[in-house]
Amino acid sequence: MKGHGQVAEHDYDGEGRDGDFLKRKSLKDEVFEHLHRRIVAGKYAPGEWLRQEEIANQLGVSQTPVREALDLLVSAGLARRVPYRGVHIIKLTSAEIVDAYVMRLLIEGAAVRVATNIIAEDQIAELFDILEQTRNLVTLDDMSTQRQLNKRFHMLVVKASRNLLIRQIYEMVSNSFPDWMLYEYMFRHPELLETSLTREYREHKAILDAIAARDAETAVNNTIQHIRNLSKELNSFLGVPEEMLREQEVLFGLVETH
Repeated sequence: MKGHGQVAEHDYDGEGRDGDFLKRKSLKDEVFEHLHRRIVAGKYAPGEWLRQEEIANQLGVSQTPVREALDLLVSAGLARRVPYRGVHIIKLTSAEIVDAYVMRLLIEGAAVRVATNIIAEDQIAELFDILEQTRNLVTLDDMSTQRQLNKRFHMLVVKASRNLLIRQIYEMVSNSFPDWMLYEYMFRHPELLETSLTREYREHKAILDAIAARDAETAVNNTIQHIRNLSKELNSFLGVPEEMLREQEVLFGLVETH
């Protein structure tokens, strides 16, 4: 740091002193969380380039932690690195979003079925801990934390399947799914926030209760319904055509045709 004062942790409006950080984490993590909050808050537009030198100057830090934070954004699926050009916020087409949605249905359904039968008790306890942390995260200031906990919850369920290939493929799929765009939409429409996040908490609890009871069929059904509810938000929040979503479900045999 270069001697800046502290700022409120949840500086979403982008008008505060960018160089102000709490010192509870490494500098790269602080820069990452700052950028992550701004992305979820819609302060960076899809496709916008994140200039390493410019960000470092704004925050009053060297370029090294900024470069490392940008790498974390890429790993988290919010940004893409283009050789010789830099890093930009991901801009997804409707077709790419639909592909990720369908793959989540396929992979998470399979993973949760296996995981329910072999998950360790300490993993169940960790899932309940994550779930409890999200119980009251329903304000604008909570959205960055909520997103990260949500991804941890789903990733831990997949990890509990003990299938390395499923986990690797799911990481790719998860990074292509525009959950951050859904959070960004809710940030701009706070009247939707509490209802959506409360529903998400209840759906996660239903999935976890079934896993803890070793009821694989219910766990799978609850997982599939949870993801299908996200498709409604993809349609209403992001404008992804419903016919595209349903067409791919049919093609992959995920719904019955009549």
